[in-house]
Amino acid sequence: MRAVPLFLCGNTFYRRTGSQFVGAAAASVSADRRNNTGINMHQGVGQREEQEEVTGLVCQETDLHDGQMKEVTVEDQKVLLVRTKGQYSAVGSRCSHYNAPLIKGTLVGERVRCPFHGACFNVRTGDIEEYPGLDSLPTYKVNVKDGNVYVSINKKSLKLTKRVREMCTVQSDVKHTILLVGGGPASLVCAETLRQNCYQGRIVIITKDSLPPFDKPKLSKAMNVESSNILLRQDDFYQQYGIEMWIGKEVVSVNPTKKSVMMSNGSSVLYDQLLISTGCRARSLSCPGSDLKGVHLLQCYDNAKEIHASSVGKRAVVIGASFIGMEAASYLSDKAASVALVGPTEFPFEKSLGPEIGKMTKKMLEEANVKFFMNNKVKEIRGENGKVKEVVLNDGTVLEADVVIAGIGVVPNTDFLEGSDVAVDSRKAVIVDKFMRTNVPDIFSAGDVTSFPLTIRRDQSVNIAHWQMAHAHGRVAALNMLNKPTTIESIPFFWSVLGGKSIRYAGYGEGYTEIIFKGKVEERKFLAFYIKDEVVVAASSLMFDPAVAHVAELMAKGTVITKAQAQSEDLSWLQM
Repeated sequence: MRAVPLFLCGNTFYRRTGSQFVGAAAASVSADRRNNTGINMHQGVGQREEQEEVTGLVCQETDLHDGQMKEVTVEDQKVLLVRTKGQYSAVGSRCSHYNAPLIKGTLVGERVRCPFHGACFNVRTGDIEEYPGLDSLPTYKVNVKDGNVYVSINKKSLKLTKRVREMCTVQSDVKHTILLVGGGPASLVCAETLRQNCYQGRIVIITKDSLPPFDKPKLSKAMNVESSNILLRQDDFYQQYGIEMWIGKEVVSVNPTKKSVMMSNGSSVLYDQLLISTGCRARSLSCPGSDLKGVHLLQCYDNAKEIHASSVGKRAVVIGASFIGMEAASYLSDKAASVALVGPTEFPFEKSLGPEIGKMTKKMLEEANVKFFMNNKVKEIRGENGKVKEVVLNDGTVLEADVVIAGIGVVPNTDFLEGSDVAVDSRKAVIVDKFMRTNVPDIFSAGDVTSFPLTIRRDQSVNIAHWQMAHAHGRVAALNMLNKPTTIESIPFFWSVLGGKSIRYAGYGEGYTEIIFKGKVEERKFLAFYIKDEVVVAASSLMFDPAVAHVAELMAKGTVITKAQAQSEDLSWLQM
């Protein structure tokens, strides 16, 4: 009988069965390993030299009750101190995504949710449990003695604000390959989750982009950002953990029978398991003149840099009044000579956020000298010597233009799947189940390219192009590749930045029939509840933190928020 290779990770042995990795408890074997070292483990621990620490008295034991948290300081390092189930724990005080102060977030059970973008961390382990972001929080020792609470920090990690979870790397004798097609957060989180769970086979990320995975939401908010400042991981990270990064490469077809993908250069690559995470591409304009020089789509880093360079001091016309168009117009408002925005509805965000919020955002950008041409569409773009000169609208209005930016929606990148038998929906998004599995064995899909069952909508199949959701998809896909059954349960959460102010949103509001407001939209401080079938299906806010984070946590716990609760003047139910 041929021996089956085993490898140990933590307290679990893994063996490969077909294309799956199956784990089994290894307590007895690992105990034998410890005994075979010939060293008494307890003596070894006792003989180790204790690392230098700094310790601070941070509060009295009675200062916090269960479910409360406090930001304390030890040697100039801010620490989040939490009390749950009668016990204290201490973790880093800043979200690992954009360094938001977690003390302003929401604590439910043993999980704290960032107020800004919705990332969640376990307050005992520090591990990231919900996204966006990649890293976990550092944890610190807590000692309660004589009614006093002390926190100790290792001097070597005194200034660390985040922590990379423990990962293995590739082993050449593990003959198993997972291909991740697409260079976004779904692929990266999938790769990291595989390594965090002791997968030691080959991992290859294939991306058409000129950069390894980067912080794409920043492109419409800060077009002139340097590439080095938006990379999610540096090159040495991929090398350390044995993740192959193929940049500027394109997969043109998939053959599930042969378990191979064909590259644009004619070569083929074999896989044991495949992740399709190719995202979406910006929808192109179809009007005459859309091929003129100076007409841009915001799809990648190079597009953002080119839009910035060609717009400074020039006349810009933005087509599209949703998130990309509005953020682009906001960014260019103090850089271009003029900015005009063309949209098909009366107000921006009218369908997604509602007319009241749309009217407010329109006024915000008008104050920044953006001119709006709403209830309108582009009839044609005229040029001179092959370059943009003016944009003609349906009502006959002519806008002078040196540069045109189109943000009119996206199209799933699934053309390469034609003939592969991988099922797609009417919008060409890849159909997956709650385990991120496609209809083809050993092919998974994640991120913007998918249509997946949304738990809070009774498993309605939806396509949600949120940065946060792509992270969550990648994690779930990885765990199921490793035969660790896990379903996608994340609550959609996104944000948009206009004029330096952030609108936050949680839930899934499609088909809402009513909006209930708290605060005043016109004063730019509000909380909005989106109602469908007498329950809250989503919430948005501006300057009302951490309300949306609270709503997201309630939804995550399966709590139904009724219309009556949203209408009530008493929002104590929102305080968890």
